[in-house]
Amino acid sequence: MFDYETLKLIWWVLVGVLLIGFALTDGFDLGAVILLPFVGRTDSERRVVMNTIGPHWEGNQVWLVTAAGALFAAWPIVYAASFSGFYWAMLIVLFALFTRPLGFDYRSKLENANWRARWDWTLCLGSFVPSLVFGVAFGNLFLGVPFMLDDTMRITYTGGFWGLLNPFGILVGLVSVAMLTTHGATWLMMRTDQQVFIRSRRAAQLFALMFLITFIGAGLWLWLGIQGYSVMSVIDFNGAIDPLSKVVAQNNPGWMANYSQYPIMRIAPLLGIAGGVIALLAATTQRSAFAFLGSSLMIVGALCTAGFALFPFLMPSSIDPASSLTMWDAVSSHKTLGIMFVAAAIFVPLILIYTLWSYIKMWGVVKVSDIESNTHGMY
Repeated sequence: MFDYETLKLIWWVLVGVLLIGFALTDGFDLGAVILLPFVGRTDSERRVVMNTIGPHWEGNQVWLVTAAGALFAAWPIVYAASFSGFYWAMLIVLFALFTRPLGFDYRSKLENANWRARWDWTLCLGSFVPSLVFGVAFGNLFLGVPFMLDDTMRITYTGGFWGLLNPFGILVGLVSVAMLTTHGATWLMMRTDQQVFIRSRRAAQLFALMFLITFIGAGLWLWLGIQGYSVMSVIDFNGAIDPLSKVVAQNNPGWMANYSQYPIMRIAPLLGIAGGVIALLAATTQRSAFAFLGSSLMIVGALCTAGFALFPFLMPSSIDPASSLTMWDAVSSHKTLGIMFVAAAIFVPLILIYTLWSYIKMWGVVKVSDIESNTHGMY
Protein backbone atom coordinates (compact mmCIF):
# COMPACT_ATOMS: atom_id res chain seq x y z
CA MET A 1 0.00 0.00 0.00
CA PHE A 2 1.07 3.60 -0.53
CA ASP A 3 2.72 5.63 2.20
CA TYR A 4 0.74 8.27 4.09
CA GLU A 5 2.03 11.25 2.07
CA THR A 6 1.13 9.60 -1.24
CA LEU A 7 -2.36 8.67 -0.03
CA LYS A 8 -2.99 12.27 1.01
CA LEU A 9 -2.09 13.42 -2.48
CA ILE A 10 -4.19 10.67 -4.07
CA TRP A 11 -7.27 11.70 -2.09
CA TRP A 12 -6.72 15.37 -2.91
CA VAL A 13 -6.81 14.36 -6.58
CA LEU A 14 -9.78 11.99 -6.14
CA VAL A 15 -11.97 14.57 -4.38
CA GLY A 16 -11.01 17.04 -7.09
CA VAL A 17 -12.06 14.52 -9.75
CA LEU A 18 -15.42 14.06 -8.01
CA LEU A 19 -16.00 17.82 -7.94
CA ILE A 20 -15.08 18.10 -11.61
CA GLY A 21 -17.36 15.13 -12.38
CA PHE A 22 -20.21 16.91 -10.59
CA ALA A 23 -19.58 20.16 -12.49
CA LEU A 24 -19.36 18.37 -15.85
CA THR A 25 -22.48 16.23 -15.43
CA ASP A 26 -24.83 18.05 -13.08
CA GLY A 27 -23.44 21.28 -14.48
CA PHE A 28 -25.05 20.90 -17.90
CA ASP A 29 -28.46 20.03 -16.46
CA LEU A 30 -28.28 22.95 -14.02
CA GLY A 31 -27.34 25.22 -16.91
CA ALA A 32 -30.03 23.83 -19.22
CA VAL A 33 -32.75 24.38 -16.62
CA ILE A 34 -31.52 27.93 -15.94
CA LEU A 35 -32.20 28.55 -19.65
CA LEU A 36 -35.55 26.72 -19.61
CA PRO A 37 -37.86 29.80 -19.64
CA PHE A 38 -35.67 31.59 -22.20
CA VAL A 39 -34.83 29.04 -24.92
CA GLY A 40 -38.28 27.46 -24.79
CA ARG A 41 -41.03 29.85 -25.87
CA THR A 42 -43.84 27.27 -26.14
CA ASP A 43 -44.82 24.48 -23.79
CA SER A 44 -43.56 21.84 -26.22
CA GLU A 45 -40.20 23.59 -26.59
CA ARG A 46 -39.78 23.74 -22.83
CA ARG A 47 -40.59 20.06 -22.58
CA VAL A 48 -37.93 19.41 -25.20
CA VAL A 49 -35.38 21.09 -22.89
CA MET A 50 -36.55 19.03 -19.92
CA ASN A 51 -36.39 15.76 -21.82
CA THR A 52 -32.82 16.29 -22.99
CA ILE A 53 -31.76 15.97 -19.34
CA GLY A 54 -34.67 13.86 -18.09
CA PRO A 55 -32.83 10.49 -18.20
CA HIS A 56 -29.69 11.87 -16.54
CA TRP A 57 -30.37 14.55 -13.94
CA GLU A 58 -31.01 12.18 -11.02
CA GLY A 59 -27.80 10.25 -11.66
CA ASN A 60 -25.85 13.48 -12.03
CA GLN A 61 -26.86 14.55 -8.50
CA VAL A 62 -25.04 11.48 -7.14
CA TRP A 63 -21.70 13.13 -7.93
CA LEU A 64 -22.46 15.85 -5.38
CA VAL A 65 -23.46 13.32 -2.71
CA THR A 66 -20.35 11.25 -3.42
CA ALA A 67 -18.07 14.29 -3.24
CA ALA A 68 -19.59 15.29 0.13
CA GLY A 69 -19.15 11.72 1.40
CA ALA A 70 -15.54 11.62 0.23
CA LEU A 71 -14.90 14.96 1.93
CA PHE A 72 -16.26 13.57 5.20
CA ALA A 73 -14.19 10.39 4.96
CA ALA A 74 -10.90 11.93 3.78
CA TRP A 75 -10.95 15.30 5.60
CA PRO A 76 -13.42 15.10 8.51
CA ILE A 77 -12.26 18.37 10.11
CA VAL A 78 -12.82 20.22 6.83
CA TYR A 79 -16.25 18.62 6.54
CA ALA A 80 -17.16 19.75 10.06
CA ALA A 81 -15.83 23.29 9.60
CA SER A 82 -17.38 23.85 6.16
CA PHE A 83 -20.79 22.34 6.87
CA SER A 84 -21.11 24.38 10.05
CA GLY A 85 -19.51 27.58 8.76
CA PHE A 86 -21.46 27.56 5.49
CA TYR A 87 -24.59 26.19 7.18
CA TRP A 88 -27.11 28.73 5.89
CA ALA A 89 -25.61 28.78 2.42
CA MET A 90 -25.82 24.99 2.21
CA LEU A 91 -29.35 25.04 3.58
CA ILE A 92 -30.36 27.47 0.83
CA VAL A 93 -28.74 25.20 -1.77
CA LEU A 94 -30.51 22.17 -0.31
CA PHE A 95 -33.95 23.77 -0.43
CA ALA A 96 -33.27 25.05 -3.95
CA LEU A 97 -32.35 21.53 -5.06
CA PHE A 98 -35.58 20.23 -3.49
CA THR A 99 -37.53 22.09 -6.17
CA ARG A 100 -35.91 20.12 -8.99
CA PRO A 101 -37.44 16.65 -8.43
CA LEU A 102 -40.78 18.28 -7.61
CA GLY A 103 -40.68 20.36 -10.76
CA PHE A 104 -39.64 17.51 -13.02
CA ASP A 105 -42.31 15.18 -11.64
CA TYR A 106 -45.25 17.58 -11.30
CA ARG A 107 -44.69 20.26 -13.91
CA SER A 108 -46.49 18.45 -16.75
CA LYS A 109 -49.12 16.68 -14.65
CA LEU A 110 -51.71 19.41 -15.30
CA GLU A 111 -52.45 20.92 -18.70
CA ASN A 112 -52.67 24.39 -17.24
CA ALA A 113 -50.48 27.17 -18.62
CA ASN A 114 -50.13 29.06 -15.32
CA TRP A 115 -49.29 25.88 -13.41
CA ARG A 116 -46.55 24.96 -15.88
CA ALA A 117 -45.17 28.50 -16.10
CA ARG A 118 -44.79 28.68 -12.32
CA TRP A 119 -42.92 25.39 -12.26
CA ASP A 120 -40.69 26.53 -15.13
CA TRP A 121 -39.56 29.59 -13.17
CA THR A 122 -39.27 27.56 -9.97
CA LEU A 123 -36.99 25.09 -11.75
CA CYS A 124 -34.98 27.96 -13.21
CA LEU A 125 -34.48 29.57 -9.79
CA GLY A 126 -33.80 26.18 -8.18
CA SER A 127 -30.91 25.68 -10.61
CA PHE A 128 -29.61 29.25 -10.59
CA VAL A 129 -29.27 29.48 -6.78
CA PRO A 130 -26.96 26.43 -6.35
CA SER A 131 -24.87 27.53 -9.34
CA LEU A 132 -24.37 30.96 -7.75
CA VAL A 133 -23.85 29.80 -4.15
CA PHE A 134 -21.25 27.15 -5.09
CA GLY A 135 -19.19 29.86 -6.77
CA VAL A 136 -19.65 32.32 -3.89
CA ALA A 137 -18.42 29.64 -1.45
CA PHE A 138 -15.32 28.99 -3.59
CA GLY A 139 -14.62 32.72 -3.77
CA ASN A 140 -14.74 33.03 0.01
CA LEU A 141 -12.10 30.33 0.41
CA PHE A 142 -9.58 32.71 -1.16
CA LEU A 143 -10.56 35.45 1.28
CA GLY A 144 -10.37 33.10 4.25
CA VAL A 145 -13.21 31.73 6.36
CA PRO A 146 -13.74 33.28 9.84
CA PHE A 147 -13.13 30.23 12.04
CA MET A 148 -10.53 29.10 14.53
CA LEU A 149 -9.53 25.94 16.39
CA ASP A 150 -8.80 25.69 20.10
CA ASP A 151 -6.41 23.23 21.76
CA THR A 152 -9.06 20.50 21.73
CA MET A 153 -9.71 20.94 17.97
CA ARG A 154 -13.10 22.49 18.70
CA ILE A 155 -14.19 24.79 15.88
CA THR A 156 -15.47 28.31 16.53
CA TYR A 157 -17.07 30.09 13.56
CA THR A 158 -17.60 33.84 13.86
CA GLY A 159 -19.05 34.68 10.45
CA GLY A 160 -22.56 34.78 9.04
CA PHE A 161 -24.39 34.22 5.76
CA TRP A 162 -24.39 37.87 4.67
CA GLY A 163 -20.64 38.05 5.11
CA LEU A 164 -20.29 35.57 2.25
CA LEU A 165 -21.92 38.05 -0.14
CA ASN A 166 -18.84 40.22 -0.58
CA PRO A 167 -17.82 41.65 -3.98
CA PHE A 168 -15.16 39.03 -4.76
CA GLY A 169 -17.39 36.16 -3.66
CA ILE A 170 -20.22 37.43 -5.87
CA LEU A 171 -17.82 37.80 -8.81
CA VAL A 172 -16.72 34.16 -8.46
CA GLY A 173 -20.40 33.24 -8.15
CA LEU A 174 -21.00 34.90 -11.53
CA VAL A 175 -18.06 32.93 -12.95
CA SER A 176 -19.83 29.75 -11.78
CA VAL A 177 -23.21 30.78 -13.23
CA ALA A 178 -21.68 31.75 -16.58
CA MET A 179 -19.63 28.55 -16.73
CA LEU A 180 -22.51 26.18 -15.98
CA THR A 181 -25.02 28.05 -18.13
CA THR A 182 -22.61 27.89 -21.08
CA HIS A 183 -22.27 24.16 -20.46
CA GLY A 184 -26.05 23.77 -20.41
CA ALA A 185 -26.42 25.80 -23.60
CA THR A 186 -23.85 23.71 -25.50
CA TRP A 187 -25.58 20.55 -24.26
CA LEU A 188 -28.88 21.82 -25.65
CA MET A 189 -27.16 22.62 -28.95
CA MET A 190 -26.26 18.92 -29.29
CA ARG A 191 -29.64 17.58 -28.21
CA THR A 192 -32.18 19.92 -29.84
CA ASP A 193 -33.03 21.41 -33.24
CA GLN A 194 -34.94 24.27 -34.84
CA GLN A 195 -35.76 27.26 -32.59
CA VAL A 196 -34.50 25.72 -29.35
CA PHE A 197 -31.15 25.08 -31.01
CA ILE A 198 -30.94 28.65 -32.34
CA ARG A 199 -31.72 30.20 -28.95
CA SER A 200 -29.33 27.82 -27.18
CA ARG A 201 -26.56 28.80 -29.60
CA ARG A 202 -27.11 32.47 -28.79
CA ALA A 203 -27.09 31.70 -25.07
CA ALA A 204 -23.83 29.77 -25.44
CA GLN A 205 -22.21 32.75 -27.15
CA LEU A 206 -23.44 35.20 -24.51
CA PHE A 207 -22.49 33.18 -21.45
CA ALA A 208 -19.14 31.99 -22.88
CA LEU A 209 -18.21 35.66 -23.34
CA MET A 210 -19.47 36.41 -19.82
CA PHE A 211 -17.33 33.56 -18.46
CA LEU A 212 -14.18 34.85 -20.15
CA ILE A 213 -14.71 38.37 -18.79
CA THR A 214 -15.52 37.28 -15.21
CA PHE A 215 -12.90 34.50 -15.07
CA ILE A 216 -10.07 36.75 -16.24
CA GLY A 217 -11.36 39.56 -14.01
CA ALA A 218 -11.44 37.29 -10.94
CA GLY A 219 -7.92 36.07 -11.71
CA LEU A 220 -6.55 39.60 -11.97
CA TRP A 221 -8.32 40.58 -8.74
CA LEU A 222 -6.89 37.54 -6.99
CA TRP A 223 -3.41 38.34 -8.27
CA LEU A 224 -3.36 42.07 -7.60
CA GLY A 225 -5.83 42.69 -4.79
CA ILE A 226 -6.04 39.71 -2.41
CA GLN A 227 -3.39 38.52 0.00
CA GLY A 228 -2.69 34.83 -0.16
CA TYR A 229 -1.57 32.31 2.46
CA SER A 230 1.62 30.30 2.62
CA VAL A 231 2.80 27.58 5.01
CA MET A 232 6.10 28.86 6.39
CA SER A 233 7.04 25.96 8.67
CA VAL A 234 8.46 22.58 7.68
CA ILE A 235 5.70 20.05 7.02
CA ASP A 236 5.99 16.51 8.36
CA PHE A 237 4.08 14.74 5.59
CA ASN A 238 3.89 11.44 7.47
CA GLY A 239 3.61 12.82 11.00
CA ALA A 240 0.74 12.97 13.47
CA ILE A 241 -2.34 15.00 12.55
CA ASP A 242 -2.16 18.42 14.21
CA PRO A 243 -3.57 21.41 12.26
CA LEU A 244 -2.20 23.86 14.87
CA SER A 245 1.43 22.76 14.55
CA LYS A 246 2.19 24.81 11.43
CA VAL A 247 3.07 28.47 10.87
CA VAL A 248 0.98 30.28 8.24
CA ALA A 249 1.71 33.73 6.82
CA GLN A 250 -0.41 36.06 4.71
CA ASN A 251 1.65 37.48 1.87
CA ASN A 252 0.79 38.98 -1.47
CA PRO A 253 2.17 36.26 -3.75
CA GLY A 254 0.58 33.56 -1.59
CA TRP A 255 -2.18 32.41 -3.96
CA MET A 256 0.09 32.76 -6.98
CA ALA A 257 3.13 31.15 -5.39
CA ASN A 258 2.28 27.68 -6.71
CA TYR A 259 2.23 28.93 -10.30
CA SER A 260 5.79 30.21 -9.86
CA GLN A 261 6.99 27.12 -8.04
CA TYR A 262 5.23 24.64 -10.35
CA PRO A 263 5.02 26.24 -13.84
CA ILE A 264 3.08 23.26 -15.21
CA MET A 265 0.09 24.44 -13.14
CA ARG A 266 -0.23 27.42 -15.48
CA ILE A 267 -1.89 25.04 -17.92
CA ALA A 268 -5.07 25.21 -15.81
CA PRO A 269 -6.00 28.90 -16.29
CA LEU A 270 -4.89 28.72 -19.92
CA LEU A 271 -7.14 25.68 -20.39
CA GLY A 272 -10.07 27.54 -18.84
CA ILE A 273 -9.59 30.53 -21.15
CA ALA A 274 -9.01 28.31 -24.20
CA GLY A 275 -12.16 26.32 -23.38
CA GLY A 276 -14.20 29.53 -23.20
CA VAL A 277 -12.82 30.71 -26.56
CA ILE A 278 -13.51 27.32 -28.18
CA ALA A 279 -17.08 27.31 -26.83
CA LEU A 280 -17.66 30.85 -28.10
CA LEU A 281 -16.23 30.23 -31.58
CA ALA A 282 -17.83 26.80 -31.98
CA ALA A 283 -21.24 28.17 -30.97
CA THR A 284 -20.81 30.98 -33.49
CA THR A 285 -20.03 28.48 -36.27
CA GLN A 286 -22.79 26.07 -35.07
CA ARG A 287 -20.41 23.22 -34.22
CA SER A 288 -22.27 21.72 -31.30
CA ALA A 289 -19.84 18.96 -30.30
CA PHE A 290 -16.87 21.35 -30.31
CA ALA A 291 -18.88 23.87 -28.30
CA PHE A 292 -19.63 21.21 -25.66
CA LEU A 293 -15.97 20.16 -25.65
CA GLY A 294 -15.02 23.81 -25.11
CA SER A 295 -17.41 24.26 -22.18
CA SER A 296 -16.11 21.01 -20.66
CA LEU A 297 -12.50 22.19 -20.93
CA MET A 298 -13.62 25.51 -19.47
CA ILE A 299 -14.97 23.76 -16.35
CA VAL A 300 -11.91 21.55 -15.89
CA GLY A 301 -9.58 24.53 -16.31
CA ALA A 302 -11.52 26.78 -13.94
CA LEU A 303 -11.77 24.22 -11.13
CA CYS A 304 -8.12 23.16 -11.50
CA THR A 305 -7.10 26.83 -11.43
CA ALA A 306 -8.82 27.26 -8.06
CA GLY A 307 -7.50 23.98 -6.67
CA PHE A 308 -3.91 24.61 -7.76
CA ALA A 309 -3.94 28.16 -6.37
CA LEU A 310 -5.22 27.01 -2.97
CA PHE A 311 -2.92 23.97 -2.69
CA PRO A 312 -2.22 22.72 -0.05
CA PHE A 313 -4.96 24.71 1.69
CA LEU A 314 -8.49 23.34 1.82
CA MET A 315 -10.08 25.92 4.12
CA PRO A 316 -7.96 28.94 5.09
CA SER A 317 -8.87 30.87 8.25
CA SER A 318 -9.17 34.65 8.06
CA ILE A 319 -9.08 35.26 11.83
CA ASP A 320 -6.36 32.77 12.82
CA PRO A 321 -4.19 31.72 9.85
CA ALA A 322 -2.54 28.99 11.96
CA SER A 323 -5.96 27.28 12.20
CA SER A 324 -6.15 27.00 8.41
CA LEU A 325 -6.88 23.47 7.28
CA THR A 326 -4.63 21.84 4.69
CA MET A 327 -4.63 18.51 2.93
CA TRP A 328 -1.65 17.47 5.07
CA ASP A 329 -3.02 18.10 8.56
CA ALA A 330 -6.84 17.88 8.34
CA VAL A 331 -6.88 14.36 6.98
CA SER A 332 -8.05 10.94 8.16
CA SER A 333 -5.71 8.23 9.35
CA HIS A 334 -3.37 6.27 7.10
CA LYS A 335 -5.48 3.13 7.47
CA THR A 336 -8.73 4.93 6.65
CA LEU A 337 -7.30 6.46 3.49
CA GLY A 338 -5.91 3.08 2.45
CA ILE A 339 -9.21 1.23 2.88
CA MET A 340 -11.11 3.96 1.03
CA PHE A 341 -8.56 3.93 -1.79
CA VAL A 342 -9.20 0.23 -2.41
CA ALA A 343 -12.96 0.86 -2.48
CA ALA A 344 -12.54 3.84 -4.82
CA ALA A 345 -10.25 1.89 -7.15
CA ILE A 346 -12.99 -0.72 -7.56
CA PHE A 347 -16.17 1.35 -7.70
CA VAL A 348 -15.19 4.64 -9.36
CA PRO A 349 -14.26 2.97 -12.68
CA LEU A 350 -17.51 0.96 -12.57
CA ILE A 351 -19.52 4.14 -12.01
CA LEU A 352 -17.72 5.90 -14.86
CA ILE A 353 -18.35 2.98 -17.24
CA TYR A 354 -22.03 2.79 -16.32
CA THR A 355 -22.44 6.56 -16.67
CA LEU A 356 -20.85 6.53 -20.12
CA TRP A 357 -22.99 3.55 -21.17
CA SER A 358 -26.20 5.30 -20.06
CA TYR A 359 -25.36 8.42 -22.05
CA ILE A 360 -24.61 6.37 -25.17
CA LYS A 361 -27.84 4.37 -24.89
CA MET A 362 -30.02 7.43 -24.32
CA TRP A 363 -28.39 9.68 -26.89
CA GLY A 364 -30.31 11.46 -29.60
CA VAL A 365 -31.90 14.74 -30.62
CA VAL A 366 -35.18 15.52 -28.85
CA LYS A 367 -37.68 17.19 -31.18
CA VAL A 368 -40.94 19.02 -30.69
CA SER A 369 -42.62 16.30 -32.74
CA ASP A 370 -41.44 13.70 -30.20
CA ILE A 371 -43.17 15.61 -27.41
CA GLU A 372 -46.39 16.14 -29.34
CA SER A 373 -46.62 12.47 -30.32
CA ASN A 374 -46.07 11.25 -26.73
CA THR A 375 -47.64 13.88 -24.47
CA HIS A 376 -48.06 11.60 -21.46
CA GLY A 377 -44.95 9.43 -21.68
CA MET A 378 -42.33 12.19 -21.35
CA TYR A 379 -41.57 15.02 -18.92
